[in-house]
Amino acid sequence: MISTTFCALLLASVLQASCLDNGQARSPALGYNTWNAYGGDIDEDLIRATADLMVSSGLKKAGYHYLVIDDAWSNLQRDDQGRLHANSDRFPSGMKTMADYVHSKGLKFGMYSDAGSHTCLGYPGSRYHEKEDAESFADWGVDFLKYDNCWAPASDWVIDRYTAMHTALNGTGRPILYSMCDWGVGDPWLWAPKIANSWRTTGDISPNWESMLRCLDNTIGLSKYAKPGAWNDPDMLEVGNPGLTEQEQRANFALWAVLKSPLMVGTDLRRLSKTALEILTAEEVIAVNQDKLGVAGDLASSNARQVYAGPLEDGSRAVVLFNRHTSGTQYPLSNVTVQWQDLGKGWICFS
Repeated sequence: MISTTFCALLLASVLQASCLDNGQARSPALGYNTWNAYGGDIDEDLIRATADLMVSSGLKKAGYHYLVIDDAWSNLQRDDQGRLHANSDRFPSGMKTMADYVHSKGLKFGMYSDAGSHTCLGYPGSRYHEKEDAESFADWGVDFLKYDNCWAPASDWVIDRYTAMHTALNGTGRPILYSMCDWGVGDPWLWAPKIANSWRTTGDISPNWESMLRCLDNTIGLSKYAKPGAWNDPDMLEVGNPGLTEQEQRANFALWAVLKSPLMVGTDLRRLSKTALEILTAEEVIAVNQDKLGVAGDLASSNARQVYAGPLEDGSRAVVLFNRHTSGTQYPLSNVTVQWQDLGKGWICFS
C-alpha cells in the first residue's frame, strides 16, 4: 500500500514541474496591503507608520514580510518618456525612498499596477507600457507586484496582457513576486500557473459574511491547480475590519490558511485590536498555510456544516470544521460529521 505521505509528495512533485519558476512564493505570500483599509487615501507617512507597526505589533515576527502599496500611488500622467512617477503631493520622496524605508525594517516592498489602460481609480495602467513600468519597479527595489484588471473591455480580457507583464518583470533580472488580480475572469487557474505566483479566483472581498462565503465558494475545487510558486487567491483577509464578528474573522483566517491562499492583512494597523492580532499571529494556523509540502486543502465534505482538509509534510492533515450559518445555536458546530476516510491518516483540527 502506498502511504498518504508518499502520494502527497508525489502530487506536489508533479505539480511543481509545470509551474512558473521565478523562485518566488514557494509558500503563500504573507503580508499587508493598503486597499481594504484605506482605498486610495494613502501617503508616505502612512506607509512608514504601517511598516513600523508591522514590526512593533509582531506581524513581521509571525511571518508577514510584504508591505504592498495599492492603487493611487502615482501621478495622473506619465512623463514625456512614458515613465510613471510617484504622486508628487502624497509621495514627494519617491518610491525608491519608500522601498528603502520598508527594506530598512526587514520587510519587502510591494506595489500595484493594472493590465488595462488605467487603474481602478483612474491612474495610468501598464497596458502597452509593461517594459518601462517593470524597469521602474525593479529600479525602485520592488519585491511584489499586484496587477489588476480595470479599464479593459471584455474583448481585451485576454491572457497576453498578463503574459506581457510576466515577460517584462523577468526581463529586469530582479526577483519580483507576481500577483495577478483578474478577479477569476477567464479561469486563470488553467493558465496563470505558468506566468504568475498567484491569481485571484473571485471578485473583491468585502467585510461581511456573504462576501466571504462567495470568495470561498468560488475557490472550492481549485486546489489541484495550486503548488509551490503558484497559488489560488480568494482575495485579502478581512480580519480586524468592522463587519465580521470575532468568530467570522477566525473562520476567514482558518479557511484561507488551509486553502493555501496568500494571507494579506487589510486593516488599519493603528487600530488593530488584541483579538484580531491574536487571530493573525496564530502560529499553528500560519504553519498550516506555510507547510513545506505545498499542497492546498479543499472541501472534503459539504452541507450546511462543511469540512475542509489538506495534507501536510509530516503526513498529517489539517482539518477545518466550518459552520456556514450565522446562527451557531441553530446549527451547532458539534453536529459536524467527519468521515475518517475523507481525511486520511493523522490530522490537526482547528475551527
